[in-house]
Amino acid sequence: MVDKSKNKQVIVKPVSKPKETKTELFIRLATKRVGSVLKSLRILGNCSNRSNYEYSKEQVDSINISLTKALLDTINKFIPSKKEQESFKF
Repeated sequence: MVDKSKNKQVIVKPVSKPKETKTELFIRLATKRVGSVLKSLRILGNCSNRSNYEYSKEQVDSINISLTKALLDTINKFIPSKKEQESFKF
């Protein structure tokens, strides 16, 4: 930017946003990611329409096992393990 009254260059620093806290980062990312997972599950549910798709009980059971395992694995990552709880301290 040029100051017209004195023909000098003025450097303007951009205003930086305050740094996001870890809690704010978690809330922002988890909200977006959970929403994405829920949308994907709704879309997967469209495959249940028997007038458009044909599937067996075994295929449904396979989907159920895969989704349940993935969900439990993810939830368990948020639960502190006994190794983390039982730490040695003086």
